[in-house]
Amino acid sequence: MHKKDREPAVAGMFYEADAAALRGHLRDLFALAKPPVGTEEVAAVVVPHAGYIYSGKIAASGFNQIPRDAKIERVFLIGSSHRAAFNGAAIYTQGDFLTPLGRVEVDSRVAGELVESNSGIFADENIHSGEHSLEVQLPFLQVHLQNSFKLVPLLIGPHDAIGASKVSTSLAKWFRPGNLFVISTDFSHYPPYEIAQKVDADTAAAVLKNDPEELLSVLEKNRKLDLDGLSTSMCGWSSVLTLLNITRQATDIRWEEIDFGNSGDAQIGDKERVVGYRSMAVFRSSETKKEVSGFSLDKREKIWLLDRAHQVLNLAVKGRVIKKPENLNSENLNMTTGAFVSLYNNGKLRGCIGGFGEDEPLWKVIDRMTAAASLHDSRFDPVSENELSEIEIEISVLTPRRKVAQVDEIVPGKHGIFVEKNGRSGTFLPQVATKTGWSLDELLGHCARDKAGLGWDGWKDADVFVYEALVFGDRTV
Repeated sequence: MHKKDREPAVAGMFYEADAAALRGHLRDLFALAKPPVGTEEVAAVVVPHAGYIYSGKIAASGFNQIPRDAKIERVFLIGSSHRAAFNGAAIYTQGDFLTPLGRVEVDSRVAGELVESNSGIFADENIHSGEHSLEVQLPFLQVHLQNSFKLVPLLIGPHDAIGASKVSTSLAKWFRPGNLFVISTDFSHYPPYEIAQKVDADTAAAVLKNDPEELLSVLEKNRKLDLDGLSTSMCGWSSVLTLLNITRQATDIRWEEIDFGNSGDAQIGDKERVVGYRSMAVFRSSETKKEVSGFSLDKREKIWLLDRAHQVLNLAVKGRVIKKPENLNSENLNMTTGAFVSLYNNGKLRGCIGGFGEDEPLWKVIDRMTAAASLHDSRFDPVSENELSEIEIEISVLTPRRKVAQVDEIVPGKHGIFVEKNGRSGTFLPQVATKTGWSLDELLGHCARDKAGLGWDGWKDADVFVYEALVFGDRTV
């Protein structure tokens, strides 16, 4: 097949055609963007696709949830066609996508596999040729992500709920750590400012419920209201529906709204006729179920541990020690088990210390590890009193370790690993795999070399153990 790259169609209209000017504008937008709201791996973002002067800051807030050094193998960039009506999804397989910032390689192997999946996905360069909804997202990715990635670009039929369901079936296997889904959509089109605010809030609430039927119900309710100027509540609803069909089946994700507004907020915006914008993120939690290998904590117990950890943190930074809790009757909180305590400031790790010591109660382990993480993590300066109001805490309660006979027993993202040889040891919590996107070999290599000091291949003749973790924090309880 003759290769034909997809040339920019809206450079100079939706965003700058000059590379230097475009980079400068994007830097300004990211400087205004909302900071990260979670520490888990970002599985997907929903971002607007209007001209950057209108929705650029809100889009940047969505992309800003992704760590800049994230190792993302491929980006599934999904939008709804604005220029052609069809069923199913059109994928671009003929070449790569070009922007003023350079080439973005299309993953032709995965694209070809999707075409062969018999799910209504077909190759069509013409449908993609003038479409803006995918193109405008690429410069954000090119500037924000430090590591290279491959692209899987799909346009969903704009009026096809059944087709979206079929497409999601083929995409579901790719919704996994190391891949990022980017969904491109604006919200309400052309109502007055105040009506847009209400309609968009209702539509966003439906999406955040992670229920495809709820979204379709709200869209139909809005349509029947026959509101002044409202032509659609969400132009990319079929793309969002595709994602919801996938995330509804996932057990390890949570939705968060990041930023919102509409075109009337722009300096040149007209409040009589606006377009709504929202950015959202889907976080892949390393543990969302209440139970891990027979151990569980209820919400009250999680809140108690987090509150106590904050008390310990505040006292430790001031050189004081917390008193032993009185009348603590919880069997779980008095169970002897290991735990790690991680401290974050504006989404960045500020300290993390833990242990597998199974000879003291959980509450005491949390006390000790919180104080140690705040003052004695050698990678960081001690936490200062000025930072206390900004520190967020994440607790990982550990199950007992189990030695593996073969490393292929390890499931990255589910299992933490512990590597030990000749008195040297190192560990990675389960969430490290999801946050870094490392393969199993990379996870073992980094742990052996960076944590245990055994060298990259040191795990091959070491004892390797696995464990699980019940992970919760200030943002997830």
